[in-house]
Order: sequence, then structure tokens, then C-alpha cells
Amino acid sequence: MTCHGDHLIERGGGAVRTAVRTAVRTAVRSGVRTGMRVAGRTTVRAAIVCGALLGAGRLGAQDASRGDTSAQTYSSRRQEILKDIKGSQQKLDQLRVERLQLEARVEAVASKAAEQRANTLMMSRETYALRQLDSLLTVSQDNLLAQRDRFLSLGEAVRRRAGAELVVVFRADSSTTPQTIDSVNVAIDNGVAVQRHYSAVASGALANGAVDELYRSNVLPASHSVTVSVGVNGTPMSGSIQVDAAAGAITYVQFALRNGQMSQSTWANRDSAPR
Repeated sequence: MTCHGDHLIERGGGAVRTAVRTAVRTAVRSGVRTGMRVAGRTTVRAAIVCGALLGAGRLGAQDASRGDTSAQTYSSRRQEILKDIKGSQQKLDQLRVERLQLEARVEAVASKAAEQRANTLMMSRETYALRQLDSLLTVSQDNLLAQRDRFLSLGEAVRRRAGAELVVVFRADSSTTPQTIDSVNVAIDNGVAVQRHYSAVASGALANGAVDELYRSNVLPASHSVTVSVGVNGTPMSGSIQVDAAAGAITYVQFALRNGQMSQSTWANRDSAPR
């Protein structure tokens, strides 16, 4: 009985082991002192005590087993909670990074929108300025056109009042030697007025007596210089004359080419023959 009690006491823990040993020792001492009469009762009591201690040992073993299971459960639960906390912390860090990236994107979009708005405002101002300039140019153009029309009207009125008109004609009389007229240039008051080139047909018409009117225009009633340059058979020839354009009359100036010589004549519309 004692051996079984010791075995159970060892399984029950330190406190139970001490209590069992004390009870067994007390029972043995009591059996020795009281003798054989009480030996049976002591033995019964010891058995009872051993049974109680055996139950206590079992209960202690169960409590120890439950304590170990609770400790394992707590440890595993703690590990799971720590793991969840760590995962939540990582997700929180990731969300913070994503938030920073999103804030950076929002700031970039906002700055870009502000820049576009500024460019739009600048372009609108420039467009308004260009429209104003276009309006100013249109008004200036209208004023210039009005001034041009006014000057043309005034010039036309002056010409009508002066009534002087200058006409320059050219003819090539028949010649004993063949002559081909290539070109004719007319200059009025040292300014080029007409440049003309003749084909072979036109040159033949001039040789047969045709007259070509080179210049006709209204001029001021004053003295004018008329110069004619003629290309004959590839050789240039020229002639000039100073003519007075009379008011209210048409002044004619004729240049004639005959036998390689250039002659000039002038008359007004009142005259019937060259003078």
C-alpha cells in the first residue's frame, strides 16, 4: 500500500507527496504503539488514506494535464494573435505607403490642372489681345482703303481739271535694208513706263506701215521728257524728246524708224499735221 501511495504521490505533485508520506508514517507508528489490536484498524485507515491520496493524485494529474493543455492553448493562441498583429501591422504599413503614393498622384494631378488652367488663362488673354489687334488692324485697313480711295478721287479730279493727256506711238517705215524690230522701251520723266517685245509677225506688221501705241496716260500740264529705246537687228537705238503737255488737250509723241534713223514728232489734238 505504501509503495502504491508513493507512486501516486509522485504523480500528484510536491505538496501531495509530502502529505501522503506524513500519513503513512503516522499509521505505521500508531500500529507499533497500539499493538496488534489496532493493527487492523490502522491498516484499514491507511488503506482509506491511500485511496484518498490516490484520488487526489489522479485529480492532481488531471489538473496538471489541464494546466499543460491550457498553457499550450494559451501559447498557440498568443502566437496566432502575435501573427495577426504582425500581419495587421504590415498591412497598415502597406496602406500608409499606398496613401502616400495616392497623395503624390493627387498633388501631381492638382498641379497639372493648375498649370493647364494657368495656360488656358494666358491663352485666353493672348487670344483677347490678338482679337483686339485684329480689330485694330481691320480698322486701320479700312482707314487706309478710304484714304486710298480719297487720293484716287482727288487725283482723278486733278487730271480731269488739268485735262492733259500724253500719247506715245511708234512706227517703222519701209527701209531699203531689211530691219527686224526686237523690242521697245518707253521712259517718261526718266521712269520706265512700257517694255514691249515683238514677234516676227509683229515686226513684219510694223515694216508694212503699222503703228503701235506704246503709252497713253493723263499727265500734269507741264513739260515732260519722253525717251524710246528700240532694238533693231540686235542693235539698240534710242531717241528722246522734251514735250509740253497742254491743258485740255491730247499731246501725241511719235517715234519713227526709217533707214536705221530715229525721228521724233509731236502734235496736239487741235493740230492736224506734225509740227
